[in-house]
Amino acid sequence: MSGIYIHIPFCKQACFYCDFHFSVSLKRKEEMIKAIVIELRLRKDELKNNVETIYFGGGTPSLLTTDELKFLIDIIYQNYKVIEDPEITIEANPDDFTEGKIKELAATKINRLSIGVQSFFDDDLQFMNRAHKAEEAKESLLKAMTYFDNITIDLIYGVPNMTNEKWLRNLQFAFKMNVPHISSYALTVENRTALANFIKKGKYPALDENLAQQHFKILVEETKKHHFIQYEISNFGKAGYFSKHNTSYWQGKKYLGIGPSAHSYNGSLRSWNVSNNARYIKSIQQNILPQEIESLTINDRFNETIMTGLRTIWGVSLQEIEKDFGLEIKNELFENAQKYLKNNSLKIEKGKLLITEKSKFLTDGIVADLFIVNG
Repeated sequence: MSGIYIHIPFCKQACFYCDFHFSVSLKRKEEMIKAIVIELRLRKDELKNNVETIYFGGGTPSLLTTDELKFLIDIIYQNYKVIEDPEITIEANPDDFTEGKIKELAATKINRLSIGVQSFFDDDLQFMNRAHKAEEAKESLLKAMTYFDNITIDLIYGVPNMTNEKWLRNLQFAFKMNVPHISSYALTVENRTALANFIKKGKYPALDENLAQQHFKILVEETKKHHFIQYEISNFGKAGYFSKHNTSYWQGKKYLGIGPSAHSYNGSLRSWNVSNNARYIKSIQQNILPQEIESLTINDRFNETIMTGLRTIWGVSLQEIEKDFGLEIKNELFENAQKYLKNNSLKIEKGKLLITEKSKFLTDGIVADLFIVNG
C-alpha cells in the first residue's frame, strides 16, 4: 500500500514558529492547482501499489474551495489505483470552518479532519500569531464533530508562561469534546522564523525545556486516563483512530509527495520538490519535475528505521534489522543499545527494541546515539 501527500503552500498569515514552506499571497492559487494536477499525472507510474491514504497538508489546505479539493481528489482517482475506502485527510484552521464549509466537505470523499487548534487560550494563540481565536476553535470543533467522526486536533505545549494548570485545561477541553485523536508537539525554535528572531532580540522569552518536559508528562498521563493510546511519541489516538497516513511514514511504506517542498520515498530513493512556488509552477508547466533526488545508503535506511521505529509503540524488530541490514549491523545496534538497556531507557520485548515509558521525552537523543555515522 502507498500514500499520496499534497502540499498546499498557502496561509492567511505566518505563525511565528513555523518553518514550513508557504506563501501568504493567494494570487497564484489557480496556477498552483493546475501545476499540482500536472505533477500528479506526470508521476502516476511511480506508485505501483494501491493508494490507501491521501493527505492534504500545508500550508493551509482549507483555504481551497470544496470544488478545488474535489477536483484534486478526482484527478488522483483517475490516475492511481485507490482502495475502496481510503483515509483522506485535510488539514484545516478553525477560522476556515464555517458550518457550510464543513457540510460541503462531509459530502466529498474526505473522511478525516486535522484541525490546527494549537491552544484553547487567546493569549497563547496571539503569542504564536495564529489567525483564529480560542472561541472559534471550540465552535469549529463542535460543528466538525456533527459531520465527521474521524477528527484530530493539534496542540502545542512548552509555550512560555503556560502553567501546568493551563496546559491541563487545554487537554480537558479536548477530552470534554470527545476528540478521538490528538497530535501534540513541544514548541520549538526553528532557524529563520519570527520566533527565533524575537528570542534573539530579547522580545520573547527563551523556551524552557523543563517546562516542556513537565507538560509532556501531563500529556502522557492525562491521555492515558482518557483511554488514548500513545502510538507515536507525539500522537495519541483512541482505538480505531490512529492516523493511517502518518503511520505509513513511520512503518517505511512508499509515498508520493506532490507540490512545492513535498517529499517522496520509494524505499531506496528520497526526493523533494523545490521550495519555491514560482519555480515549481514554471518547471511543472514545462513538464519538468523540479526535484532533487537522494539515493539512500544502507546506513541511511538503517538510521531512518531506528528513528521512526523507536518513536512508535511497534518499536524496532531485531529480526527485521538482521534481515534487511545483516547480522553485523544488528550486533552493532545491540551493542550501542546496552547502556540504555541497563538504565531502563530501552527494553526488548518479543524481539523488539522499545523506548520505555520513563524515557519517551528523551527519545530523539537516544535515537541519535544509535545511528550509524560511519562505514
